[in-house]
Amino acid sequence: MQSKTGPRIAQIHITPIAIVDPPLLNAAGLHAPYALRTIVELITDDNISGISEIPGNKDIDAALEASRSLLIGKDVFQLNDIRQVLVNQFGIETAADRGETPWDQRKLVHIFSAIEVACLDIIGKVTGRPVVDLLGGKMRDRVPFSAYLFYKYEGAGGELAFKTDPAAQGWAAARQSSALNPTEIVAQAKAMCAEFGFQSIKLKGGVFEPQQEVDAMFALHEAFGPGVPLRVDPNALWTVETSIQYGRQMEPILEYLEDPTRGQENMAKVRKAIKTPLATNMCTTSFEDIPNSIAIGSEDIILSDHHFWGGLRASITLAGICETFGRGLSMHSNSHLGISLAAMVHLGAALRDVPYALDTHYPWQSDEIITSGRFTFEEGSVAVPQEPGLGVELDRNALAKLHQNYLDCGLTKRDDQVEMQKVQPGWTFKSVRW
Repeated sequence: MQSKTGPRIAQIHITPIAIVDPPLLNAAGLHAPYALRTIVELITDDNISGISEIPGNKDIDAALEASRSLLIGKDVFQLNDIRQVLVNQFGIETAADRGETPWDQRKLVHIFSAIEVACLDIIGKVTGRPVVDLLGGKMRDRVPFSAYLFYKYEGAGGELAFKTDPAAQGWAAARQSSALNPTEIVAQAKAMCAEFGFQSIKLKGGVFEPQQEVDAMFALHEAFGPGVPLRVDPNALWTVETSIQYGRQMEPILEYLEDPTRGQENMAKVRKAIKTPLATNMCTTSFEDIPNSIAIGSEDIILSDHHFWGGLRASITLAGICETFGRGLSMHSNSHLGISLAAMVHLGAALRDVPYALDTHYPWQSDEIITSGRFTFEEGSVAVPQEPGLGVELDRNALAKLHQNYLDCGLTKRDDQVEMQKVQPGWTFKSVRW
């Protein structure tokens, strides 16, 4: 009996875009006025379209272009074969290839996740099932997310950069306001939670000296009370000693402490010294990292990201490993639009357990790339799309506009150090600062 073949990839469209991003601060420096994303669209030989979205980077875009000849003609159902073709071309990058910055720069995981998500979107349309069903089925109707706070300069990003719109109200006004001290961080949190209904709160740290950030966490605890879980992420800028000192100080108020220090061995030392669970998306970032993580006990929670772990199915595999070895699982985020959010929601709905609300930068973005407009949050959660595939469609007018933004802004990769030097001349990124 001859096996059936599925739709084959006939066209691949790779479109870099630039989306407005406020001047958010982090351990690596300052967000540029635009964040870069790449939209990938696959079109099959029977004219079915599948889409995906990944972080924008000229080198990854070039590698995607180089993959075109390898992927044209491939059956979209044969994801194992597609991955192997890409592995043969690019190799499996090591944890060292990730780099020291808070974001991942590896090619293979980005390329395959882009192709896999677009293929799953097509498979869902062919079978009439949402992507969550292709990942094993829906465990929940709504997926919870956490408020994601940032220290920031005044400004809305884009052409406004460090300027504000005086007519803005509510979250739109808070989104462009400065947040450089505990009082302003609390104001940001109140506005974000009022708008989106988030039930837990995360602060991106690693910006100021530790005590100032600890003071902000206690100010949040005082403002929101013990019923709202809190987490903070210093982006691995602290030494082991600093992590223990301030980790112990925050033990009464934290849900978890994310990446206080750099490297699995250092994380293991901190984990043994404090009671608060440790989470990571910087020291355990690939499957090859997991055996040592388990052996030395470097963290309690792994923050998955399908863009960085090699797709949605790989993230399901990661969830199974975490369950086997007693690790919690949540989700990392980067500046993104609705295609990535849709994929994150399908994955979050398929996970057996979601003990921690997932991260999302989505409130910080004002652009959108899907025809249905921006996703809505109810009590901090997003409803799982029920339509076949991802359940979102590409807005081609928005795509053209945001691609023009990319051409006009001149950015080709993320470099927060360069942006920070425009504000603080001579500022340099340090992998360990305090």
